[in-house]
Amino acid sequence: MTVERRRVQVGDVVVLRKGHPCGSDRWEVLRVGADFRLRCLGCGRLVMLPRRKVEQRIRRIERDGSPESNTEE
Repeated sequence: MTVERRRVQVGDVVVLRKGHPCGSDRWEVLRVGADFRLRCLGCGRLVMLPRRKVEQRIRRIERDGSPESNTEE
């Protein structure tokens, strides 16, 4: 069984299902690899999460201000 990964790139804004304690659910992608480095767009906090966790929590990906639904991929 092949699993197609979401095409998340550095600079994208991802909306996650689980919100940050500051109230925001939007994150800027700073690094992509085995781990993702994300910056909260609400408070500026930096976090690193495993790729698997981030991919499971993505609700949608926004590129250049245009939202992209995760059902397309």
